[in-house]
Amino acid sequence: MATAFKPLMPLDEAWSNLRAAAEQHVAGAQGQRQTESVNSFEALGRVLAQAVVSPVDVPPLDNSAMDGYAVRAADLVQAGQADVDGPAVTLPQAQRIAAGQVGVALQAGQCARIFTGAPVPDGADAVVMQEHTTADVATGTVRFNEPVKAGQNIRRRGEDIAQGQAVLQAGLRLTAAGLGVAASVGAAELTVFKRPRVGILTTGNELVMPGQPLPPGAIYNSNRHTLRGLVQAAGAQAQDLGIVPDNLEATRAALRQAAETSDLVISSGGVSVGEEDHLRNAVLAEGGLDFWALAIKPGKPFVFGWLQRADGSRALYMGLPGNPVASYVTFLLLARPVLGVLAGEPWALPQALSLTADFSWPKADKRREFARARLNADGRVTLYPNQGSGVLTSAVWADGLIDLLPGQTVQPGDTVAYLPLPELLQPASGARQLVAG
Repeated sequence: MATAFKPLMPLDEAWSNLRAAAEQHVAGAQGQRQTESVNSFEALGRVLAQAVVSPVDVPPLDNSAMDGYAVRAADLVQAGQADVDGPAVTLPQAQRIAAGQVGVALQAGQCARIFTGAPVPDGADAVVMQEHTTADVATGTVRFNEPVKAGQNIRRRGEDIAQGQAVLQAGLRLTAAGLGVAASVGAAELTVFKRPRVGILTTGNELVMPGQPLPPGAIYNSNRHTLRGLVQAAGAQAQDLGIVPDNLEATRAALRQAAETSDLVISSGGVSVGEEDHLRNAVLAEGGLDFWALAIKPGKPFVFGWLQRADGSRALYMGLPGNPVASYVTFLLLARPVLGVLAGEPWALPQALSLTADFSWPKADKRREFARARLNADGRVTLYPNQGSGVLTSAVWADGLIDLLPGQTVQPGDTVAYLPLPELLQPASGARQLVAG
């Protein structure tokens, strides 16, 4: 029977379909958007399911921004208005206030030794940095050589965070800075979405694991390592389900098992239309296909669909190409945004930078191409010399991808769209805010 070939789907259309499917999946009961409470000390990379609202002002009291002396600004109006040898203001030091201590009210005509972070005593309205003073230990006095303005060098109560302010929004993936904000408002526990479970299958009779003998015709299974690392880098739980032999029944059995324990099943290889490529037919037998074959390079043989579970719910399914670079690129472009939604983040795509090329790309393709590239010290981008989809070393060398539209050619000096690797691994989104305004 002849195979019916569909037109290749443009990437933008694939993104739109993936977004709709992912958001529909988590909106329904089948998505099982479960949450859990975790210690804020262990929450790096987790996605907040509940906003963090501060029960306190930060800082909780007016405090000193530096080491120096707390004063009443009105007491120093004459300081520094004469020559260095002329008259200056000298005040007795009435107290010493370290961080963590609370002083007594400061009387007119006195000063208080104060250290960074220490609460400013009542009555004081400025802090003079110690470099602008001369202390006399014998007499217990301090000479102030320059005038000061009221409010100088004081961090006001609540100037960072006000009590009742939502400081971390639901849907935020927690960074080190975000954990610091949570700690600064006393949040010991955070409510986060459970990590999505990603089942990883690799297919091919030719695959051998590192450490095993390499028979003639066999290759080491690099995709198993790469995909597991990418899933973990995305903050999901990687469930390695091994290597699947190239036959239909084994493939169907592997998919059934994967669907029961995974929110998203990802496979590599076997998604083309060759006689030894069984994944497409296996997915049709165990679930359904939404689309397959994309107008991108590398990565044309990409499959997206779903797998039926025994209880009637569904797991999402993505079949990535078997060539290592094609598998790598399609994960970054297609699987990573879906994983963000499954994890509780808003849908987000990588944002490109407009940079200058130092390379030629004279032969345009009908498909949208993604070339491995590196940013040079002069701010221009260059390409890895071998762009073959099996050259995985290019992905190690590169720090981003050049996004080449269908029919686009490039000459040195042209502006190109450059996708930095951090953007591909963690797409930015305007919906993500560290601190709510």
